[in-house]
Amino acid sequence: MQEFVALTQAKPKLPFSLPGLNIAQLNPIPQKYRPSRRLRLRQRAKSTGSATDDVTTLQTSFDVTESWNKLRNRKWRIYDLQHLVVFALIMFSLFIIPPAPFIKAGVLVVLALLLLMPITQQFFLPSLPIWTYLFYFFSSRFIEPQYRPHIWVKVLPALENVLYGANLSNILSARTHPVLDILAWLPYGLCHFALPLICSIVLFFFAAPGTTPVFARAFGYMCMLGVTIQLILPCTPPWYERAHGLEPAHYGMEGSPAGLARVDELLGVDMYTTSFTTAPVPFGAFPSLHAANAVLEALFMQYCFPRFRPYFIIYVGWVWWATMYLNHHYAIDLVGGGVIAAVAYYISRTRWLPRPQLDKSTRWEYDFVEIGDQPKTADEEAGYGYAAGYGLGLLDRRGLSDSDEWTLGSSSSFDSLSRGDTVCGSSSSTPGILSPTTPDDEMRHVIVGMNPQGELWNGERPERESELTDVLVMR
Repeated sequence: MQEFVALTQAKPKLPFSLPGLNIAQLNPIPQKYRPSRRLRLRQRAKSTGSATDDVTTLQTSFDVTESWNKLRNRKWRIYDLQHLVVFALIMFSLFIIPPAPFIKAGVLVVLALLLLMPITQQFFLPSLPIWTYLFYFFSSRFIEPQYRPHIWVKVLPALENVLYGANLSNILSARTHPVLDILAWLPYGLCHFALPLICSIVLFFFAAPGTTPVFARAFGYMCMLGVTIQLILPCTPPWYERAHGLEPAHYGMEGSPAGLARVDELLGVDMYTTSFTTAPVPFGAFPSLHAANAVLEALFMQYCFPRFRPYFIIYVGWVWWATMYLNHHYAIDLVGGGVIAAVAYYISRTRWLPRPQLDKSTRWEYDFVEIGDQPKTADEEAGYGYAAGYGLGLLDRRGLSDSDEWTLGSSSSFDSLSRGDTVCGSSSSTPGILSPTTPDDEMRHVIVGMNPQGELWNGERPERESELTDVLVMR
């Protein structure tokens, strides 16, 4: 085996020159291996000393001019359309609720202050989609019936029978018992409302910095999409079929707590009877947001805490059973909710979700964060992964976070290069320059046997030892 040491050499000069000819353009680096624009911005911030001092730093300023100046100098991108969607839903909700001009103006003023003060912006801006969803959901009761679409009564039961051969909700709810009522009430009536906040707190303290804002946005946008589908495609839930059969439904009919009425009787309180009877969207069976919330929470939690994945899967199954046992949703509703939750999760994970570092216990142990899925390199695409013992992903580069708080998944509380980390361990202050290094014991490396044809050695004894070449691969 021969050892190669990278040396810095002078740039060779061509014996001739052509105006406007750039040799580098003749052999460009593939797009997937180029540093992203965000990476260059981060390197520039590092060189100018404007990077945050700590990835876990929280904002404490009340100065609204800081956020205003950032907005004035911001270069808007396609992903910023998310803010137009949120603003449109807020204005739509304010428009349909009863007239109260002073209250509506006060709401907009308070909202602007919360979004412009850095100390509140870091928490309220990522959670704004959730508050928008809640406002949108409860104000939808004021939509006039003449503007509402037809209520579909037979669609979901027909799909249930076609896909599953039976009405699973009616089968599961045919026999009831007080013990089963309590077991169904716990995830459907308690965990559904409490777990989003609990998951946000757990992710904030024990996951990578920046995970909670991504979770909050994904949760809010998923719920906004779910409510929009329920308003555009209103469908009756299983309790309607049990109470009214397949008779046509009309707006103005009361909702029903269904199986939760038995829980109120057992506990001697009115927790669900009144609230579900006067629900803003009584015919919002599809998709099930109970199922969607459970799936999204489980996906984010298993990504950050993979050792507890079986428990998260069990919880999802528990919620899905409870929704059908309590006669609130068909199985097809659960599938629809799971699909929109999976879409929201995988989009967030691919582009904005910080990758967890399993050797870290709390957010304060992180020195840097890596954003999004790690792209596959040549050795990984060929199937030579970690399981094989030599696929190290040597060409991977860290996807770094965007410091702009208005970008999806970003947060001012973390910075990828805040602790002096540079690309590939380079200590140079010049962006994009890699310092030559020599092997040491701390570097990740592996020795791979290869034959003269460039193929990996399969372990068989070659005819001549000289046909086997040792290749030292290191980062």
